[in-house]
Amino acid sequence: MISRLVVVPNPPLLVPELVSGAVRDTEPVRSACLAAARDLAAHSPDWVAVGVDPSGPRVVEGATGTFRGFGVDVRVSLSDQSSRVEDDLPLPALIAAWLREHAGARSVRVHLIPPDLPTADCVALGEHLAGSAALLVLGDGSHRHGELAVGRPDDRAEPFDDDVRKALATADADALRALDPALAAELGATGRAAWQVAAGVPGPWQCARSTFLAPFGVGYHVAVWEA
Repeated sequence: MISRLVVVPNPPLLVPELVSGAVRDTEPVRSACLAAARDLAAHSPDWVAVGVDPSGPRVVEGATGTFRGFGVDVRVSLSDQSSRVEDDLPLPALIAAWLREHAGARSVRVHLIPPDLPTADCVALGEHLAGSAALLVLGDGSHRHGELAVGRPDDRAEPFDDDVRKALATADADALRALDPALAAELGATGRAAWQVAAGVPGPWQCARSTFLAPFGVGYHVAVWEA
């Protein structure tokens, strides 16, 4: 049974080589994610991860990929034993691999799900993954916060991400299940489906620590749940 669950965002800015001119500005998000990933690695060397990508549903494991599509050829692997190179690994898989390497875990198997996956299917996947030891949940909040918003700012972004923040901070699976997929899509909150997978993992849970940052108009949630 899963006894440790970690929620992190998956922006490219976590990788210092991709933001050479803004390493200091991105450090708070990076540090929070790495601390959570190291907590997960201390609990288990082998992870299961859930990320959101239009190529889903599919599972990616045992591969090496690159961030070349984001500007720099930084190579990362999903396992210490990875030998197969996939140049088109989706961003959630790349970030999962980067976190695995920096946290010192042995492997991560990534379940990619489409952004429009219905809530019931998300919850069912969480129940299906319950036999794993450690779960990494990857996804961003709304990208419509304030003047730095991608596209146009939206006044609904703040209350939406505040609801997510409260749900993660209190390990409230029911509140995560109640998130509106249509509203999340309008706000660019791609993490909605992944968070609702987390809501399907059998508990009870308590939150060991959580934080929320939105330094660049995007909401970034980090949380550590323990059984």
